[in-house]
Amino acid sequence: MPLVKPLSPENNSEVKELAKFFNETLGFCPNSVLTMQIRPDIALAFINLNKAVMENKGRVTSSLKRMIAWVSSNATGCRYCQAHAIRAAERYGADTEKLDNIWDYKTHEAFNDAERAALDFALASSQIPNSVDKDLEDRLKTYWNDGEVVEILGVISLFGFLNRWNDTMGTSLEAEAVNSAEKYLSKNGWNKGKHI
Repeated sequence: MPLVKPLSPENNSEVKELAKFFNETLGFCPNSVLTMQIRPDIALAFINLNKAVMENKGRVTSSLKRMIAWVSSNATGCRYCQAHAIRAAERYGADTEKLDNIWDYKTHEAFNDAERAALDFALASSQIPNSVDKDLEDRLKTYWNDGEVVEILGVISLFGFLNRWNDTMGTSLEAEAVNSAEKYLSKNGWNKGKHI
């Protein structure tokens, strides 16, 4: 049971309208947003930040952003966000071979060196203490320009907030997210944990 129960999607018309964004990304409005709307300004600020961070400005594709979110969420242990990230990556057209092998991105041939650099950066910057070092910075900048690095770190930082929110809140997972997580992640031990 979550720490705080989410409100109905009908509770706040402004949040409901802005949350239509998630119908594209996930196919539903997340329970996390329905909980945030207890304080509507938090929900509205979060949705606007999410839209800004996930907007595409160049080569950091929608599917790669969601895989970055998955690596970041895996590093912190938030199973709710792992499920959401893999679902969104799937919905944004990530290659099935990449989704099937996301746990092995460091060595699997489906991933190129630029993707590995971004995903390694997600892993290192999501750990506490942060383990980004000069070598990783140099490798990242071999493949990604400053604007793209800002986009990548924007995703990691957004999911830093979400990982803390959902893991602490014990947010209940939606059936659609569970389906995607079970399809791609359960073979490596993923389960709903406390997010039932």
